Amino acid sequence: QVQVVESGGGLVQPGGPLRLSCAASGSIFSIYAVGWYRQAPGKQRELVASITSDDKTHYADSVKGRFTISRDNAANTVYLQMSALKLADTAVYYCNVNSLSGDYWGQGTQVTVSS
Repeated sequence: QVQVVESGGGLVQPGGPLRLSCAASGSIFSIYAVGWYRQAPGKQRELVASITSDDKTHYADSVKGRFTISRDNAANTVYLQMSALKLADTAVYYCNVNSLSGDYWGQGTQVTVSS
C-alpha cells in the first residue's frame, strides 16, 4: 500500500523557520511531481509549492522567496523549508504525490504561526 506521511508541523513564532517533510513509501510508479498544499480554516486548499521529477519548482506568489521545496531521492522524501513565516501561513499542510498511477495524499500536518 502507498503511504504518504507529512511531518514537521508545529507552533512557530512569526518570522521563524520550519521544515516540513513528506515521506513516501510503497509502490508508486513514475512520479511526475510532488506538491505541498495548504488549507486554512474557511479557505480552499491551495498549491504552495511543487517539484517535478526533473527538479523544476513552482511556488505560489504568497510564499515565493520564503519557502523552498527540495527532494532527497534516496530517502523518498520531499521537504518544504519555510522561513519568515507569517500568521497567514497558518494552515494544515498536505503533501501530494502525482504519479502515473494516480494522486496520493498525506494526512496533513498543522502549522500554526503565532506569538
